[in-house]
Amino acid sequence: MASSHDVIVVGLGATGSSATYHLARRGLRVLGLDRFAPPHTVGSSHGQTRMIREAYFEHPAYVPMLQRAYELWGDLEHEAGTRLLLKTGGLMLGRPGSAVISGARLSAARHALEHEVLSAAEVARRFPCLSPEADMIAVYEPRAGILFPEACVRAHLALAQACGAQIHTHEPLLNWKADSPAVSVTTERATYSAQRLVISAGSWAAQLLADLEPPLTVERQVLFWFDPMQARESFSATRCPVHLWEFDEHRFVYGFPDLGAGVKVARHHGGASGSPDSLKREVDAEEIADMRALVRRFLPSADGPLRSATVCPYTNTPDGHFWIDRHPTCASVLIASPCSGHGFKFSSVVGEILADLATHGTTSFDLSLFRNRWPLRSG
Repeated sequence: MASSHDVIVVGLGATGSSATYHLARRGLRVLGLDRFAPPHTVGSSHGQTRMIREAYFEHPAYVPMLQRAYELWGDLEHEAGTRLLLKTGGLMLGRPGSAVISGARLSAARHALEHEVLSAAEVARRFPCLSPEADMIAVYEPRAGILFPEACVRAHLALAQACGAQIHTHEPLLNWKADSPAVSVTTERATYSAQRLVISAGSWAAQLLADLEPPLTVERQVLFWFDPMQARESFSATRCPVHLWEFDEHRFVYGFPDLGAGVKVARHHGGASGSPDSLKREVDAEEIADMRALVRRFLPSADGPLRSATVCPYTNTPDGHFWIDRHPTCASVLIASPCSGHGFKFSSVVGEILADLATHGTTSFDLSLFRNRWPLRSG
């Protein structure tokens, strides 16, 4: 063995960088491995901005984790001495019976969250950069805002190293083996051992868990930045909240204010599936035209020149909820981060949860929604 550690973390994006930090600050000997050099543009933790919102339409069970995530992002921001979160407020928009509206209202009511329900006319009056259709309504929450993903990953890794963690980049994992009570990990450079292994490899998780044949799919999503053609000031962070729309039979698009690089917009789901190593990284004219049609529909003043576009993969579970659990046959292995395209905001708290599970075996959060719930080959 090249070296021995308490915990090895494989995959150092949003979740893995956070787990490495939380484990190292507890005094554990931690080795973090990544096939690239985070933050990078190949995985799911890039694109300048990520949304954080509290009235979570996906399920009320996420809200307690979100509330802790807000606290941890604040702590990390203070410790790193750099801005990681910008509060803008947030709008969930759709028709009254849509999932985004009914789900956001349910979470807000169940957890007594501050919010307002606005008509389409009220949205257009308060936020003139947005153009909801007449039969839409919105749930507005003042605590929503923006996380800066590259800065967050960078802060977690830097502080993890300051606490003694070893970070190895450009070191792909070849295989791992659980030999109770230890785990061994082999890379292109060496073999390492540890008492615990955390697999937080995002789009590469299925490859590292091939023994289980998990039902994960990697979905190609494209992020776009458009230059406003008029009323640029209406897209500023003080006048334009983050926004997520449900339209036309469960289709979703979301957007951000212009922070200097243009107005960012993207579809939420609906992309083509593929493998992370062969995913198409180029953006074609048809995709640009498709997004421009949505911009003209919901943010018409942003229909200016395309500034840039990039591909960001989602790693989806069958039901769209997270997977945070122990390996079904290897208790020393923890699995996290196939987050179905909505996980970055939670990464601060998921890292803490993984540290709890690795050190104490339990966590104060109810993870029943995130346990394995699919047939697995070794399950």
